[in-house]
Amino acid sequence: MAERRAFAQKISRTVAAEVRKQIAGQYGGSPQLLKNLNVGGHAANNSVPLTEPVEPVDFEEYLITHPPIIESGPLRDLIEFPPDDIEVLYMPRECRTMGQAVPEEGDSDAHVRDCTRSYTEDWAVVNRKYHKLGTGFNPNTLDKQKERQRGLPKQVFESDELPDPSSYQDDQDDLKRRSMSIDDTPRGSWACSIFDLKNSQPDALLPHLLDRVPNEEIDRHNEDQRKASRHRELFALHPALDEEEPIERHCVPDVPKEHFGQRLLVKCLSLKFEIEIEPIFASLALYDVKEKKKISENFFFDLNSEQTKSMLRPHIQSAAISTLARSAIFSITYPSQDVFLVIKLEKVLQQGDIGECAEPYMVFKESDAAKNKEKLEKLRSQSEQFCQRLGRYRMPFAWTAIHLMNIVNSAGSLERDTELEMGLPERKGSWSERRNSSIVGRRSLERTTSGDECCNLTSFRPATLTVTNFFKQEGDRLSDEDLYKFLADMRRPSSVLRRLRPITAQLKIDISPAPENPHYCLTPELLQVKPYPDSRVRPTREILEFPARDIYVPNTTYRY
Repeated sequence: MAERRAFAQKISRTVAAEVRKQIAGQYGGSPQLLKNLNVGGHAANNSVPLTEPVEPVDFEEYLITHPPIIESGPLRDLIEFPPDDIEVLYMPRECRTMGQAVPEEGDSDAHVRDCTRSYTEDWAVVNRKYHKLGTGFNPNTLDKQKERQRGLPKQVFESDELPDPSSYQDDQDDLKRRSMSIDDTPRGSWACSIFDLKNSQPDALLPHLLDRVPNEEIDRHNEDQRKASRHRELFALHPALDEEEPIERHCVPDVPKEHFGQRLLVKCLSLKFEIEIEPIFASLALYDVKEKKKISENFFFDLNSEQTKSMLRPHIQSAAISTLARSAIFSITYPSQDVFLVIKLEKVLQQGDIGECAEPYMVFKESDAAKNKEKLEKLRSQSEQFCQRLGRYRMPFAWTAIHLMNIVNSAGSLERDTELEMGLPERKGSWSERRNSSIVGRRSLERTTSGDECCNLTSFRPATLTVTNFFKQEGDRLSDEDLYKFLADMRRPSSVLRRLRPITAQLKIDISPAPENPHYCLTPELLQVKPYPDSRVRPTREILEFPARDIYVPNTTYRY
């Protein structure tokens, strides 16, 4: 028989049936293999069905029944939980109002009382003494690094300085001139004395250069020199490296407090029309055109004279002090170039269309009061009748809007308090051209800035604004969609605004940054804010903000 080749000797002669028998013997307890291999059924009876649910282990009960075995030794303290780690302190809650904002005592529900108590109780502060020893603690915060860097001299190295090309070229030219002088000048001449080393000034000698000093003293001197002017936390100045697997950072949270955005104080000084025949009521609100949202509640104010108010005396028994407010503080968390201050006017409900009711304000002028005395008396008599019958009801009358950031930017660019005038001149020009012609000041209101980073409402100079024209209300109601469209058109030339009939009036308001602690101020819940020396003084209202985007802060006050 011929001799087998080497590769053929390494081929396994085991057949597939023997392999299956060997695997079946090793995994005889598997239900699936027993079924496939037709093995006896006594092993399959002991298996657990795969569809049977298994109850999860109660972790707390397992820890109680199986306490960890802790052997006494030097590392026992690392295993046990320190009993004095947690310390609970109580911090008094600061209240900015004269009284707590809580619901009425009539509610007897225990759950409601517990919820409202969370707005009045002191803060419970949990301190962990050994928190700094954990891996999740990082003492090198950004604020601490900035604090450490104060007072440190700026280190400038040669590699950081870029050579000046002009100085480098001058050095090269100087060296070239010197080399030419040395080569061209014969030895022993008067010009060669410039390069003679014998006539050059020697360098200063280094003291104690050749003195014999022990190595220990040299090391001690070098160590003292290194410690001199050394920063106490030198390595903490280096920022932390990016971790491939970042761990959770446990930071100590600040004490919760009420959120306020950039606060703006608006004072309403006067409202005057060409004719005065009935009471007119006004309201202010902020709108964001880009987000298409109303970002504040309405602030209603009354600038009517006492004689005009007397027309509504049958319907107004006694007015609360909060209704006499003529100044408001608006909060803007996300200021932008698209924020408008919208002013709406209302009047007592009367018979007829809005256009017919507004026609006398667009036709009669103050200069022609003597000529139209009989007509004005007739209109005033009709208004008194409507006030007696329908004095409790209102109807829309007119509106206008102020681009807030134009006022802020223009007022901030002037050296003193600003007085600006806004109006609607002739319809021949665009809105921007007409508005520019009515501005009293050294700069135009059309100087706008791009981006929200320039929208700062805390450092501009106070400005007095006079609005001279209003848009007549078209239709029974000015919808939000129509208002956003009009506000967007006010920033660019548009034919939509040209079709609106203006009503001549004069509204004077002051716009300024709100002080930090204003006097005689009321919250949106009409609570008195400290300090409030006299309750009989005309108050200033804080207007509730409706943020354009979400604000992730806890609610610390009860609002009803």
